[in-house]
Amino acid sequence: MLGPVILAASRSDRMRRLISAAPVTKQVVDRFIPGETVDEVLPIIRELTGNGLELTMDVVGEDITTPEQAAAARDAYLELIGRLKPLELGPRAEMSVKLSMFGQALDGGHELALANVRPVVEAAAGIGTTVTLDAEDHTTLDSMFAIHEELRKDFPQTGCVIQAYLFRTEEDARRLAAAGSRVRLVKGAYKEPAEVAYQQKHEIDKAYVRILRTLMEGEGYPMIGSHDPRLISIAQELARTAGRKLDEYEFQMLYGIRGDEHLRLAAEGHRMRVYTAYGTDWYGYFMRRLAEKPANLRFFLRSMVSRG
Repeated sequence: MLGPVILAASRSDRMRRLISAAPVTKQVVDRFIPGETVDEVLPIIRELTGNGLELTMDVVGEDITTPEQAAAARDAYLELIGRLKPLELGPRAEMSVKLSMFGQALDGGHELALANVRPVVEAAAGIGTTVTLDAEDHTTLDSMFAIHEELRKDFPQTGCVIQAYLFRTEEDARRLAAAGSRVRLVKGAYKEPAEVAYQQKHEIDKAYVRILRTLMEGEGYPMIGSHDPRLISIAQELARTAGRKLDEYEFQMLYGIRGDEHLRLAAEGHRMRVYTAYGTDWYGYFMRRLAEKPANLRFFLRSMVSRG
């Protein structure tokens, strides 16, 4: 019940100011976002990869209002790629990008976002890794998929994200489950209307399994974005049934959530990629983490009470 309320708050400037000003907030945010600069996250990258984990890096920030901000977002990713190069991690450290951060919502936003993301994808390929295009609210998806298709012409390893709670996603999955594709499946973390998305958890979970079966039975590379123990077990069974080897799919989880499970899956031989975000514009990302799981909200509220 609280999820939609928190997601609405993620778009509220008043709530942004209130939560950002709370003394305890930064300590809690640090659980999910380990730094604001590349220098602060490089030790985290070394630690996680040293423990047999892989990463997808996200420079947080979505509410872009000018082309100059979009260009700055592009440059932030290019800086990250430049700093990753000497580490020689290759595909063990990829990037995740939100096209809204590259100007997708501005006038001429589709072309602007494509122009800004292309050099990031090219630079990532230059150090032996790739980029995944994150899914945002349903109104942006046609543009995202079109940009994904265009980028794959030159960089076929470019991935994309699909969201189980949207009605359209089963059809999108059938189209995307082709040879060479890389598709991350998540439940979905935006406030969507009942006209386009399932609203009940059990409906979303059932859709997730149906879509994941399509991806596992297809010819692409599925990326299972979930912390749900039941869905993780189902994913393993679907992979076995489809005859997939351990390196023919991967699990992805957020930094700061179920860290022991990250290590357990990696120790079993699974590819386990940690979605690691950093930057100063953390509010929207942080609020969606609270909305996704009641335990995250309880952790935040307990921290505020104890500090008080």
